[in-house]
Order: sequence, then C-alpha cells, then structure tokens
Amino acid sequence: QVQLVESGGGLVQAGGSLRLSCAASGIIFSIYTMGWYRQAPGKQRELVATIISGGRTNYAASVKGRFTISRDNAKNTVYLQMNNLNPEDTAVYYCNARYSVPEYWGQGTQVTVSS
Repeated sequence: QVQLVESGGGLVQAGGSLRLSCAASGIIFSIYTMGWYRQAPGKQRELVATIISGGRTNYAASVKGRFTISRDNAKNTVYLQMNNLNPEDTAVYYCNARYSVPEYWGQGTQVTVSS
C-alpha cells in the first residue's frame, strides 16, 4: 500500500521559514518524480516544485529563489524548504509521487503565513 505522509506545516509570520517533509512508503522511491503542490481556499491546486529521480528540479515562478525542493532516496523522503514566506503562500501543501499511472498524493499539510 502506497503512503505519502507530509509533516512540517504550521503557522509562521511573513518573512519566516518552514521545512516540509514527505515520507513515502510502498513505492520504489528513487525512480519516482516527487513534487509539492498547494491549494489555497477557493483556488485550484497548483504546482510548487518537482524533482526528478536524477535530481533536476523545477519551480513555479512564484516560489523560485525562495523555495528549495530536495530528496533523500536513502530515507524515501522529499523536502520543501520554504524561506521568506508571505501570506500568498498560505495553502494546504500536498506531496505527489509520479512515475506512471496511477500517481499518488499525500493527505496535505496546512501552511499559514500571517502578515
């Protein structure tokens, strides 16, 4: 059974930092493209960042230079370091694992940035 378990969300003031983690089980983690997505109230889920098995990364324009995605294949874990947070980053953040079909999602972790 595939599980993606996110952690690290919370409440932070604008300008602060958070580090999200997503621990995966039930998949061959090293071959999967891992990603972070987010969904703010009343908005569609959007891509935040992805990292492929070889380590190449991709970021949404809105987070480039502030967020860093990384992975530890030995720990089956993907991370999202979020710096210089602003209120527009408030959302539920979801971990995603994609290789073929189906793709997998975590349950989400809330990030709230106060002004």
